[in-house]
Amino acid sequence: MPIHKLLQRIRWDPRFRAGRFEIGYYDRLQRRILVVPLEAVEFPAGSPQLFEVFDAEGGYHRVPFHRVRRVWRDGRIIWERKPAENP
Repeated sequence: MPIHKLLQRIRWDPRFRAGRFEIGYYDRLQRRILVVPLEAVEFPAGSPQLFEVFDAEGGYHRVPFHRVRRVWRDGRIIWERKPAENP
């Protein structure tokens, strides 16, 4: 399932969204995966391929969906992007 479809389902399907969700995305500056609770994520109107998140220091980040690496539900991975293969 593509990440945009999973995030739509979490946001709009009341039966599916029961639980605690977290998103792990690759941060290019820190060069590691950061994990944020779904409650800290905003989906701006007019930008269907990204989300916005504020970090603990109040920094604002716009994260394109292609940088999402994992999604957890109640502590269990329910979605993971497969790493790209090197030729």
